[in-house]
Amino acid sequence: MTQRLHLVFGGELVTPSKNVFKNVEDLHIVGIFPDYATAFNAWKAEAQRTVDNAHMRYFIAHLHRLRDEEAPASSTEELG
Repeated sequence: MTQRLHLVFGGELVTPSKNVFKNVEDLHIVGIFPDYATAFNAWKAEAQRTVDNAHMRYFIAHLHRLRDEEAPASSTEELG
């Protein structure tokens, strides 16, 4: 079975109109989840927890889209 990992993270934005974080070192990494439904539930909980702060944003990153297991690895990946 193929894993479709998702990363949930968030932080305070410089301005609510742009997705630019105020301080990348202060990002809140909620976690890595095995499927979208679980990631969505974690995202929703964090978004609701911080609803009073208009500058806080949480995102779901589709980690499984970053790497295509069928594509040949680069020479640096092969170094391990």
